[in-house]
Amino acid sequence: MTLSLEASSDNEHEETNTATVCEKRLLRSAVIYGANASGKSNLISAMKFMHNFTVFSSRETQVEEEIGAEPFRLSTDCDNKPSRFEVIFIKEATKFRYGFEVDRKSVRSEWLFSSTSARESELFVRQGEKITFNAEKFKEGKGLDEKTRPNALFLSVVAQFNGEISGQVLRWFRDLRFISAVRNPALWFTIDRMSDPTFAAQVLEMSKIADLAIEGLIPKVTSSTEDELPGLLPIGSRSQRLIGRRALDFQLKTQHKKFDSNNQLAALVEFDLEKNESDGTKKYLSMTGPILDALENGRVLMIDELDARLHPLLSRAIVQMFNTTKNKTNAQLIFATHDTNLLSRNFFRRDQVWFTEKDKIGATNLYSLSEFKVRKDASFGKDYILGKFGAVPYIGDINSLSCDAEPVG
Repeated sequence: MTLSLEASSDNEHEETNTATVCEKRLLRSAVIYGANASGKSNLISAMKFMHNFTVFSSRETQVEEEIGAEPFRLSTDCDNKPSRFEVIFIKEATKFRYGFEVDRKSVRSEWLFSSTSARESELFVRQGEKITFNAEKFKEGKGLDEKTRPNALFLSVVAQFNGEISGQVLRWFRDLRFISAVRNPALWFTIDRMSDPTFAAQVLEMSKIADLAIEGLIPKVTSSTEDELPGLLPIGSRSQRLIGRRALDFQLKTQHKKFDSNNQLAALVEFDLEKNESDGTKKYLSMTGPILDALENGRVLMIDELDARLHPLLSRAIVQMFNTTKNKTNAQLIFATHDTNLLSRNFFRRDQVWFTEKDKIGATNLYSLSEFKVRKDASFGKDYILGKFGAVPYIGDINSLSCDAEPVG
């Protein structure tokens, strides 16, 4: 599968939804639709695996561990074959193409190319245990091939020894941000960034824009040793991050107005985010940190099931924060959703809309709306529900369900 954020020749929403970077027209966002179990989450998980493996594979703690790539399990053709990952991106005015093939035990192959013009230069190529590199353009790789374990990436090892080019590539991966579909793991990040008063004010402003009736936010970070920990704390207003043998416990309190019998403001009441706020409020406040951080620093943010627990107007507002000329850093948003209210030519160009659909053996096909001939007055959302673009579930006859069936077993 290939997901591309390179803009097509389409000129719709040119100013707001596209940006020119190093003479390349790129999209500021991409949305992925598809039936449940069609592969939307797997696509984002694949990017997250590539991020984690690139950033952490050279660490000593990974010496004995298997590589976390999981091959496609529904076809014998994929048995004992490696999984292949590749990404093309622009970092500091240079276009890079980096990728690798891995199985559970080792890196089968790895490659890095770069270009500042139309011509691409090879920086290094790895085939099994043999690594060859450009002695002129990738001098930082000298002598480090012997220090690279079979289950570690050469790029990660070179970056660990302060390689300039490998460091550029690694920084791009570190800048990737991911938000889960059902949990709020980003909450600790939001709370941590709120130590900056300006950032905290922006988070509060986002909560007011979302009409959450929140008047104030009180972040709290405490430190405990492992022996002092009361056990695993619930995900929500309390989020733990282990640093060495100490744990940082992140908590967030919200403040709401309390009124007297004359409906006049009497005080501000403090709520515990986990106990007193809705799941939608928890998710939205968790996401505000990564969203603001991405927009501030020009990062790529990936969100699985953006619409889960959020009102459609909130989802729309988040998307519009990226699809705007005010997105000066050219941050990019990639997200999966079932919200067809967003599937409109008023918000997206055709090349921004992607679909996942499984074939007869359960493999995912990924394709773009730009591959279809669509009338200028067509309704994207209506046509999608009607099945004109595929990527919708086939719902059987619910009336055939028998409530009198005998129990199995």
